[in-house]
Amino acid sequence: MAGHGARGRSSRRPTLEEVAARAGVGRGTVSRVINGSPRVSEATRAAVQAAVAELGYVPNTAARALAANRTNAIAMVVPEPETRFFAEPYFSDMLRGVGSAITHTEMQLLLIFAGSDRERRRLAQYLAAHRVDGVLLVSVHADDPLPDLLAQLEIPAVISGPRSAAESLTSVDSDNFGGGRQAVEHLLSKGHRTIAHITGRLDVYGAQRRADGYRAALRDAGIEADELLVEPGDFTEEGGRRAMTRLLARRPGLDAVFAGSDVTAAGARQVLREAGRRIPDDVALVGYDDSAIAHHMDPPLSSVRQPIEEMGRAMFDLLLADIADSRPATSRSLERRHAVLPTQLVARASS
Repeated sequence: MAGHGARGRSSRRPTLEEVAARAGVGRGTVSRVINGSPRVSEATRAAVQAAVAELGYVPNTAARALAANRTNAIAMVVPEPETRFFAEPYFSDMLRGVGSAITHTEMQLLLIFAGSDRERRRLAQYLAAHRVDGVLLVSVHADDPLPDLLAQLEIPAVISGPRSAAESLTSVDSDNFGGGRQAVEHLLSKGHRTIAHITGRLDVYGAQRRADGYRAALRDAGIEADELLVEPGDFTEEGGRRAMTRLLARRPGLDAVFAGSDVTAAGARQVLREAGRRIPDDVALVGYDDSAIAHHMDPPLSSVRQPIEEMGRAMFDLLLADIADSRPATSRSLERRHAVLPTQLVARASS
């Protein structure tokens, strides 16, 4: 009988409906399991996988993609110059997280830079042709037109951090407010009172939230925030140098600095050294990201760790769920998700 069953299976390919019937679930649930969607319980996933094994079901990838008007490709879009992408660990860590998640699926990943108007126009044409099933948008500025374009084209999209508190797209972020507060609370606990802040780019909502956390920690400690101790930066090393130079000119008696990124902190450290300020004896220094730069600085840099790789994996999982969701974008918009992952201060010798 076993041999007869095996011949029966080989003469005709089992259908998706037969797998669904065997597993006791709907056709859409089987499709989500096969596509690797996270929006399925472990018990359901196990039942579907058992039915697939029993029936000998083999997904026809090409036919399935055509039938669903799918490309089995997603794009990670970075609206920044390539030079910044390769200079800052944040982007490589994010890419590593997405890459580790996508290996368990049939999807292909495209990396697209859109740092100039010309690149944005070319990207718009590419996306309008629906050559990808979804987009991961990394490092979004408040005035960036790409999120609205994706919504207009009804292309599933997840962004790394909302553009504002009223973000309409699905987003994954770290707790920037909490991270900023942790950094300043740490410096306050060490006895520092004249604490400066070099922000990130303030057209990035996450940088605004870190600055809000900075001010909240001071306020909670009964210290009125001195806006002359706050200097805008841009997440770059050169920006950190410029900002630190201005801060020392305005407030030479400052005794601590919270920098909006580790790269910015590296620039600030150089200026402090050139000014004869010892770290941490004269000025304590805390960065943000807990990147490799923090480990290799002299002295090693205290930094707020945000789980960037985990953010990349979470972005991909949410995007896959949106792609698997066959409802119109107007229906899905009622269930937009905003995942916020925790941050952690890692204290080292710089503070």
